Amino acid sequence: MRKIIAAINMTLDGVCDHTVGMPDVEIHYHYTELLNQGDVILYGKTTYQLMEFWRTILETPSEEKSMNDFAQAIHKIPKIVFSHTLTNVDWETASIAKRDLKEEVLTLKQQAGKNILVGCRSLIIQLMNLNLIDEFQICIYPMVEGKGLALFDKINDRKIFKLLKSKTFDLGAIILYYELIKQ
Repeated sequence: MRKIIAAINMTLDGVCDHTVGMPDVEIHYHYTELLNQGDVILYGKTTYQLMEFWRTILETPSEEKSMNDFAQAIHKIPKIVFSHTLTNVDWETASIAKRDLKEEVLTLKQQAGKNILVGCRSLIIQLMNLNLIDEFQICIYPMVEGKGLALFDKINDRKIFKLLKSKTFDLGAIILYYELIKQ
């Protein structure tokens, strides 16, 4: 059965926002590799719209190869967008979800294929409350933002995790790989 992997960035103070952080060459290559290990990524409307930035890199490549490679990977992977207000998307590798989140994820898990990635805070919270996430990959940047949305907001019940491994980057970011201990 396919794994649901929640991959997200946050700061030392727990702020989870795609517009903060310190992505560098190593981080871009890490996430490029992760995208290549999945065959679908789930987004909410806001995160999807932020990710559309990478389409501009496809049109006007960066001088930084790692950004271009990430842009190719994010373009290539199919994206399912969950939204109550967005009715269409114009990125050819994206589609609007036709089922609710739980039904969509359970259906995807039963299909053959690679990992199912979740890169959106609101979907991670919902899937965590449904106990449907198999692995967390939390990248913590060595910085304090001071304001913003907390990753683990609105969690219904206590959750306990088991650390699987960690990966440290040269500029001080660390990715913690956890599995949720199902209770």
